[in-house]
Amino acid sequence: MVVSRDKTPTAQETFVQMAQAAGLRGRLLVTIGMLILIRLGIYIPVPGIDRAAFQQGLQGSGLGNLIGILDILAGGGISALGIFALGILPYINASIIMQLMAAAIPSLEDLQKNEGEAGRRKISQITRYVALAWAIFQSIGISLFISQYAINPGPMFVAQTVLALTAGSMFVMWVGELITERGVGNGASLLIFVSIVSTLPRSLGQTIELAQSGDRSLVGGVIILLLVFLAMIVGIVFVQEGTRRIPIISARRQVGRRLYLEKSSYLPLRLNQGGVMPIIFASMVLFLPASLVQFLPNNEILNQVIRYLSPGHWLYVVVYLALILFFSYFYASLIINPVDMAQNLKKMGASIPGIRPGKATSEYIERVLNRLTFLGAIFLGLVAIIPTAVEGATQVRTFQGLGATSLLILVGVAIDTAKQIQTYVISQRYEGMVKQ
Repeated sequence: MVVSRDKTPTAQETFVQMAQAAGLRGRLLVTIGMLILIRLGIYIPVPGIDRAAFQQGLQGSGLGNLIGILDILAGGGISALGIFALGILPYINASIIMQLMAAAIPSLEDLQKNEGEAGRRKISQITRYVALAWAIFQSIGISLFISQYAINPGPMFVAQTVLALTAGSMFVMWVGELITERGVGNGASLLIFVSIVSTLPRSLGQTIELAQSGDRSLVGGVIILLLVFLAMIVGIVFVQEGTRRIPIISARRQVGRRLYLEKSSYLPLRLNQGGVMPIIFASMVLFLPASLVQFLPNNEILNQVIRYLSPGHWLYVVVYLALILFFSYFYASLIINPVDMAQNLKKMGASIPGIRPGKATSEYIERVLNRLTFLGAIFLGLVAIIPTAVEGATQVRTFQGLGATSLLILVGVAIDTAKQIQTYVISQRYEGMVKQ
């Protein structure tokens, strides 16, 4: 994990490689083609639905806002009732379940940390099966809920709807893995990114119409909200790029008659180790009661829970912050193991100035990591909550309470994807040097 001081590719070099390098160009074309395919699948309708009655039923049942929130992560597929209505959401929920189970079950933890690539493949396979089960669970709930708007309701309608939605979700999951392997990477994150981008024109259009209404208070509210979003973008970029550089000194080595002096480098620890995943996971957990209400539509207790866990309620804020904090620490513990890092430094003959190798080094790294994770989690929580509070104060709710979360996902995924492309550019650079 020790970083060398290689020159970062410039924007010009990156675009030239994207246009000329066959390997990178092929990855970009695969990524763009798969994303377009998924967007087209959103508009392939589930058969047998009276869509006019369905839209009226949503507006009259009070579930319109909930469907709108879920649509942000599903790309509009839920309200459109397309075959890709579930999108990547079952896979994200399955990933949450597997990560929690890996922390609780020693055999899964051993597969994840000690079995290398074979263990990770087995974990991925189990995650796929969990995603299939979750997709069937959600599909049954949606089918039972929309059966009242079916042209020919009955068991056959429920069966074919469950089959269509589950197959669509599995196809989206496969596309995400294909983008990760043969595209530019971050397949699941890019699918969520595209889903959010697809809903932004509608939200922005509603915001512009609101600003043109002539109400000065609303115009001022729109301006304040946009300024807050701009400030959040700047803050997100700084935090996503922020690192704590722990200095590393390598011991002197003698090879033959040659003496190599001490070399200094650094160990980078990111301020936000989990990136955008803590936000996504926290949002998914908060949406779980909304999924359960499809099976228990008349359960008053569950309806109260959903009402309290809706954006704008104080309990939603508290639970959201607690989940972000939990998943930030959870993800940091999965990404970085201070004990393994201290052992690797010791094997390399490197050490942190003023810190003894071994246990003292691992304790020092763990202490620094805990502080960084806490600061990063607090910032993520503030970025997720402040714009929502501003929306409530200005009464500009065109982003449906998820503007901050959407912004975090958009900026975080954009930064991660840009870094991934830069990595491919650097690899192309070295391949060119070898050929010469």
